[in-house]
Amino acid sequence: MADLKLKDLRYLVAVADTRHFGRAAERCFVSQPTLSAQLKKLEDYLGVQLIERQPKRVGLTEAGAEIVARAREMLQAGGEVLELARSHRDPLAGRLRVGFIPTIGPYLLPQIAPAARKAFPRLTLLLYEYRTEPLLEKLRAGELDLGILALPVQTDGLEALELFDEPFLVALPREHRLSKRATLRTDDLAQEPLLLLEEGHCLRDQALAVCNRAGAQENQDFRATSLETLRQMVASGAGITLLPELACRAELASRANPAAGGVIVKPFTKPVPIRRVGAVWRTSSARRPAIEALCGLIVEQVKRSRA
Repeated sequence: MADLKLKDLRYLVAVADTRHFGRAAERCFVSQPTLSAQLKKLEDYLGVQLIERQPKRVGLTEAGAEIVARAREMLQAGGEVLELARSHRDPLAGRLRVGFIPTIGPYLLPQIAPAARKAFPRLTLLLYEYRTEPLLEKLRAGELDLGILALPVQTDGLEALELFDEPFLVALPREHRLSKRATLRTDDLAQEPLLLLEEGHCLRDQALAVCNRAGAQENQDFRATSLETLRQMVASGAGITLLPELACRAELASRANPAAGGVIVKPFTKPVPIRRVGAVWRTSSARRPAIEALCGLIVEQVKRSRA
């Protein structure tokens, strides 16, 4: 085992991911000849061919695919050893890689990022944005330390913590028949044309579940890529939508001009539809102290914003 280096396994995984020696070398910050030579030495050491080398195609042998799967586990474990040592030296220092889903990150980050810099000056937050399934994949692969997303999710190998409940509000065009109401019931949305996000956003499924109960009809001719696109389509009069509370702060803050931008948001009467926002991380993570500290800060900042 003395000659089996994590560096060589990292080269192998890079080739498996990119299927290209040049791109793999760039990813590993080495020259292509160096990477190729090290992988050949690895094959010689193991006594088995790992990579199929063809002029316009790079693939893995059956043995190579099996070893890559195990190499990923070893690299993740190696990273966790380093993080564990670092966390014991200073639990709230170093880098913490945090992923947000697109319907949470842009609205929550302005609240928590400045507070986190002040509360944890030695902790560097590396922030990313992914939809739910890619985010969970990157968590399990060790590419992220923490995910902030809507619960529930499949948590095999992961630990989840509920942070806060976020109410849904109804976004209406300025001249809509319901715009004068102080609050709305879900039944008020019956037969309304409903604008939703495209497939792959968990918020789409959550909003659709609420509106299906009310009898609202999805506009099949339109699927938005972001909440901001939804907002603009509502302003144009194309239909209504449901927005999470954090995404409505601009409209809620404009009490003097509630129809600013052509969109009015209205709360629901009780029982109010909600989504549950939570944190997810690997059960084996060595960054638990930093994760728990950041989660506590998120909960506190959301409470303050609602006070």
